[in-house]
Amino acid sequence: MPTTPASRTPAPKPTTEFVPQPGYNRSAFARSTAVTNKWFPLRPGMRMTFRGQTIEDGEVIRHSVTFIVTDLTKVIDGVRTVAIWERDYSDGVLEEAELAYFAQADNGDVWHFGQYPEVYEEGKVVESPAWIHGVKGARAGITVTANPVVGGPSYSQGWGPAVGWSDRAKTYRTNQRTCVAAGCFTGVLVTDEYSQDEPGAHQLKYYAPGVGNVRVGFYGNDPTKETLELTSARMLSAADLAEARAGALKLEKSAYQRSKDVYGRTPPLR
Repeated sequence: MPTTPASRTPAPKPTTEFVPQPGYNRSAFARSTAVTNKWFPLRPGMRMTFRGQTIEDGEVIRHSVTFIVTDLTKVIDGVRTVAIWERDYSDGVLEEAELAYFAQADNGDVWHFGQYPEVYEEGKVVESPAWIHGVKGARAGITVTANPVVGGPSYSQGWGPAVGWSDRAKTYRTNQRTCVAAGCFTGVLVTDEYSQDEPGAHQLKYYAPGVGNVRVGFYGNDPTKETLELTSARMLSAADLAEARAGALKLEKSAYQRSKDVYGRTPPLR
């Protein structure tokens, strides 16, 4: 699932809006790994590929993202979460790899419990700003609600004060139509994402019912002007899923070495 850049600085103290999401209750996740929210379904073995571009130092850079729902899970604060393995490429070079964790609440909202990203330069890790719910003040947030309403309140998508993660979202449009390389979709939900450390920058995400994220756009003072569109979505073969599982476990091994004080406080994937 495409995200805003992982390189962040610690956020200022919370303002009226930029605060952790209220209402989290770990007992409200009876079937947490059955992520069936129509805007963000997570089926183990699903691989989604996105292509687009960003602007870096005034230059247009080709950008692609591979998002794989693994068949691995991790328990965070007593809630079993689904593990996503995501890789971002700039001009064909791996720029970032990430493990991210999601679970569905009983009311259908999908919660984000944290992530471990590795940012690379010339093949070497230059930073790994991990945040995990319950560690160093971090709190889970909502990725997509079950019942989006235009004009409804914004919601925190996670709160990681130690690494400046303060992303929020609100429902921007509903019942839209959009066409991307993978096809045309109707009944599309569009959300508006923004953060405290990037004032004026807004990222638009388009969610097609039964599919998930199909497009990423922007408006406002967004220096990267990132755009992405879904080019393919397919279920992996057993062999390809095993390869993805191995890739996620390899990244987790690195996470335990590089993020002992955050990621190291979680039990292993299984």
